[in-house]
Amino acid sequence: MVQNPADRAEAYRKVVESLGGRLECFYWMFGDYDGLTIFEAPDSVTAGAMVAAVLGSGAVRTSTHELLTMEDAVALLNKAKSATGEYRRPGA
Repeated sequence: MVQNPADRAEAYRKVVESLGGRLECFYWMFGDYDGLTIFEAPDSVTAGAMVAAVLGSGAVRTSTHELLTMEDAVALLNKAKSATGEYRRPGA
């Protein structure tokens, strides 16, 4: 990148949009990682495909985090509540 500076957001946007997603933002940053992207995808499998397509280049490493709406979080917690009686702690 230093030898050939370029705006990589457009390249990433093409990958995201080719799979039906929408790139919300693309930032450079300081810290453990050099950048941050936020994108919307139709589902988790599609989001994974977007990341895998970029990782396949061998040029980047990533850490992904799926965000949940509060509606999804409440549904998740209700589902977990229905299964809590099935789980036993180790040694219990």
